[in-house]
Amino acid sequence: MSMKALGLKGWALGGALAAGLFAGTAAKAAEPIKIGVLHSLSGTMAISETTLKDTVLMMVDDINKKGGLLGRKVEAVVVDPASNWPLFAEKARELLAKEKVSVVFGCWTSVSRKSVLPVFEELNGLLFYPVQYEGEESSRNVFYTGAAPNQQAIPAVDYLMSKDGGEAKRWVLAGTDYVYPRTTNKILEAYLISKGVPKDDIMINYTPFGHADWQTIVADIKKFASAGKKTAVVSTINGDANVPFYKELANQGIKATDIPVVAFSVGEEELAGIDTKNLVGHLAAWNYFQSVDSAENDGFIKQWKTFIKNDKRVTNDPMEATYIGFKMWSQAVMQAGSTDVDAVRQAMYGQKVRSPSGYDIAMNTNHHLSKPVMIGEIQGNGQFQIVWQTKGPIKADAWSPFIPESAKLTADWTFPWVCGNCTEPKFAKMK
Repeated sequence: MSMKALGLKGWALGGALAAGLFAGTAAKAAEPIKIGVLHSLSGTMAISETTLKDTVLMMVDDINKKGGLLGRKVEAVVVDPASNWPLFAEKARELLAKEKVSVVFGCWTSVSRKSVLPVFEELNGLLFYPVQYEGEESSRNVFYTGAAPNQQAIPAVDYLMSKDGGEAKRWVLAGTDYVYPRTTNKILEAYLISKGVPKDDIMINYTPFGHADWQTIVADIKKFASAGKKTAVVSTINGDANVPFYKELANQGIKATDIPVVAFSVGEEELAGIDTKNLVGHLAAWNYFQSVDSAENDGFIKQWKTFIKNDKRVTNDPMEATYIGFKMWSQAVMQAGSTDVDAVRQAMYGQKVRSPSGYDIAMNTNHHLSKPVMIGEIQGNGQFQIVWQTKGPIKADAWSPFIPESAKLTADWTFPWVCGNCTEPKFAKMK
């Protein structure tokens, strides 16, 4: 074969190889960006978590209508860990290792988040966690878009202590028996004592998930409140146990004017399944309520009702936190020009979203948001009237200053990476 023929053959081979590489790159570019949705669609937490799955699907639908992300469609991979905490870890591994998702939006309870945390850290996945929690955690693989205790629990107690809140002197800390209520109540007990509340004026009670028989416990609360001091209940009861709890309060004639209850896990979605006539006047502390008066909230509510095709469906705080997290992740992907976890994580710092609450919400280097705090009073229609709120967003504390061993810890994930779980800074090896 002549040199000319060999040259032509080489050019043809090179051209075919280049064409193949281009086709492979183009095919990859055309592949959807997969995101994981890790919420219980069955079991005791389905009452709260199913709506968050639908919120992610709404955001996916919205971004795809606008052309997708980085020129690619976004595809949601939905799994059901069924309120089974060990199953959360199994499903998280499935999403990261098998489905190769770029990010996961999920978990409600802290026990489910604790279950998946080692998986995300092992596989360097990215989790957006959208629910209020107890703090006392900082991971480079998690962005916490719900409230920390200083953005919900502490302000709620301050309100109940105030003249407007009834000047409570005795306290019932009632929670479901798992990490979030126990740690939150540890913080609250220390805070109350620092405010001069005697230990004898603090009653703490825990019940299992799905607890249904509240007669004895509510009777104990009633007896505790009969000491002649104004008493308030701080509730970290989660899931469907809230329905019989509030029902039993009404059965025993306890009204909000007698013993107000402020809840951290009861929002509009939970109230949609309860006859609220006996709950009027009780409270909830969140960073958002459907009743917020803002143009951004009007648009959020309209978007939700249009997507879900049900005008009676409500919005709530964890939905807003999911909305904020998805928006920030999308912005970070665009800024990084990639879905690479390390690049997106670094691009997340300083991201801002104009939220339905009507505030500019910012992501801090401790992987937590600055958010406003609101106290809402339950109305007969299942909505909340906002009776108090902060003047602006409050920066979240990942570690509580009211727990001695936590007060000295720092959470800061700026470059070079700082270990948020250490007293002394440790620097992780960059890949």
